[in-house]
Amino acid sequence: MKLLFVHQNFPGQYRHLAPAMAAAGHEVVCLGDDANVLVQSLPPGMAMVRYPSPAGASPGSHHYVAGFEAAVRRGQAVLRACMELGRQDFTPDVICAHPGWGEALFLKDIYPQAKLLAYLEFFYNTRGQDVGFDPEFPGTLDDTFRIRIKNSVLLHGLHAMDWGVAPTRWQAQRFPADVRHRITTVHDGVDTRMVCPDLAATLTVTPEGASTPLTLRPGDEVVTFVNRNLEPYRGFHTFMRALPELLRRRPNAQVVILGGDEVSYGSRPTDHPHYRAQYLAEVGAHLDLSRVHFLGKVPYATFLSVLRVSAVHVYLSYPFVLSWSLMEAMAAGCLVVASDTAPVREVVRHGHNGLLVDFFSPGQLAETVAAALENPQRLERLRRRARETILARYDLETICLPAQMRLIEDLAAARPPSRRPPGSKPPPAPPEPAPTE
Repeated sequence: MKLLFVHQNFPGQYRHLAPAMAAAGHEVVCLGDDANVLVQSLPPGMAMVRYPSPAGASPGSHHYVAGFEAAVRRGQAVLRACMELGRQDFTPDVICAHPGWGEALFLKDIYPQAKLLAYLEFFYNTRGQDVGFDPEFPGTLDDTFRIRIKNSVLLHGLHAMDWGVAPTRWQAQRFPADVRHRITTVHDGVDTRMVCPDLAATLTVTPEGASTPLTLRPGDEVVTFVNRNLEPYRGFHTFMRALPELLRRRPNAQVVILGGDEVSYGSRPTDHPHYRAQYLAEVGAHLDLSRVHFLGKVPYATFLSVLRVSAVHVYLSYPFVLSWSLMEAMAAGCLVVASDTAPVREVVRHGHNGLLVDFFSPGQLAETVAAALENPQRLERLRRRARETILARYDLETICLPAQMRLIEDLAAARPPSRRPPGSKPPPAPPEPAPTE
């Protein structure tokens, strides 16, 4: 069959699926924004088409509709690229597209016979999710109105799609009730052959103010924290506020923090250039910064080394999109201490494959991490079960990728796709009592 994958920063969530479909003998064309495409070369059977980056919203646009106008412009850019593909005699049987940026707005108009499989990452709501969750950053009426309009592009995508795929049950349930019967939950998948424990791993850092590098290894007291960008949506403020007490309790602990200084979600700080500066200004005087290592954004191999030397990995998140890094940390056999928020609870069971803490309690976070560092052998089973969870429910090669491919094949053959998540089993037994002290 002929497949069209559309993602403004291709490959995005199609990093594994598009090559797998090409390897299975299908003709695959990939479409992305020329400024954002992240692939340098493609395997046989795949072609890359780049469309020029569209202009954003007009300067005078109302701020509620600026994003919608930009999405329409992007949709038009994709439309023009597809018309050129038509002149080259390419008409897809199935289109896989992320509708969040407007790329899918007009696809069914130009390809009415094609099946559209939409990647449904997140539907915005003003209650019960990210907006208004954190009292330190309260939502406003303006946010309510803006978010209602922000969903307009997604609503067009939901209307046009033949089927949708969401990476977690929680994310699928964010979408309107009248479309959920057309959504299958399939995670993007974790390459567990690549992301795995390695007792020989090392990570070299240079402490602040030191000239001699420090090499960290599995078994050292290493606390890790990973975000794409360091910001409140991913609990950076709670983590930073926990560090003074944690480092006081554990004088040999080293803290490794990955993430940039930009803002992926929410708004920028008003009094500081970035959130790292803001929270260092708040707690930095109480920290031994020679034991806190900000590495910024690092290559993937370095990221894996960080996970492999980790004694405790902290993951905090608003009720929002679940990060790949949590799944990768579990696959690497990390002892995960995570926020007790709904998306996280879908994967992490307290006392079974990780530990959960109150998102808003730096004190509980510090106490839990310190106790875990005190006696790591007692919690070794949580590490083992964390990896087992990923292998059983989220493994790329055996669970997720076959389910994604089957979903496309079902759509192409006009078969009703299954809505049951791959690897799903009957409800698990109640968790064991959580470790104390």
